[in-house]
Amino acid sequence: MTALITLHGIQKQIDQRLLLDIDALQIEPATAYVLTGINGAGKTSLLRILCGLDIARIGHASFLGQELDWFPYPSLLRQAIVYVHQHPIMFAGTVAKNIAYGLKARDNPPPAQTIAQEVTQAMQWAGIQHLREQAANTLSGGEKQRVALARAKVLRPKLLLLDEPTSNLDGEAREQVIALIPELIREGSSVIMVCHDRDLIALPGVHRLKLRDGKLESR
Repeated sequence: MTALITLHGIQKQIDQRLLLDIDALQIEPATAYVLTGINGAGKTSLLRILCGLDIARIGHASFLGQELDWFPYPSLLRQAIVYVHQHPIMFAGTVAKNIAYGLKARDNPPPAQTIAQEVTQAMQWAGIQHLREQAANTLSGGEKQRVALARAKVLRPKLLLLDEPTSNLDGEAREQVIALIPELIREGSSVIMVCHDRDLIALPGVHRLKLRDGKLESR
C-alpha cells in the first residue's frame, strides 16, 4: 500500500535550539497515531508543520507516492489535511454555518443542497443535531470540540490532526469525543492525535509515536 505521506529530514530550529531533527515520518492511509512527549518536545510544532501553519526544513516529501516540495505549502495538501486546535475557534453564526464554512470556502464549493446534506450528516455523526441553530460562541467546551470535529469531517480529510482533543473535557463530553475517532478511521481518514489520554492511546489499532530530544520514536 502506498503511504499517505512520507517525509525525510524534518528539521525545525527555534533560536539556537534544534527542536525537531526527525530522520523519517511515514503516515499510512486510514491509520490512527498518538503522538506523545514531554511539554516543549515539539508535538504541536510537528502538527503545524504537517498542515502548513509552521515552516521547517524538509529534505524529501511525497504524498500518495507523488514527490512534492513542502514549501511553499502545496494546495493539494491544504485540501487533504485538516488541523483541529486544542481550543477550537468558533466562527460567528450558528453551529450549522460553522460546519458548512470549510465547504463553502473551497475553490469549487459543492451545490448548496449537497452542503446542507453533508452538514446534517456530520451533525448526526457528532450527536449535535439539537445545536443546529445555536450560536456557536455559546457552546460548552465539549460541544465546541464535537462541532470542530464535524466541521473537519465534512471536508473528508485524508489526514486529520488533533491537538489534545480531550484535554479540557471530562465525563460524558470526553467519552463522546473518544467514540468519534474510530469512525473517522473506518471512513478512510488517517488521524494523528497529540494526547496523553490513556483511553485514546488504548483505542484498537492505534500506533504510538513519541518525540524525545527532537527525534521521533515509533512503538
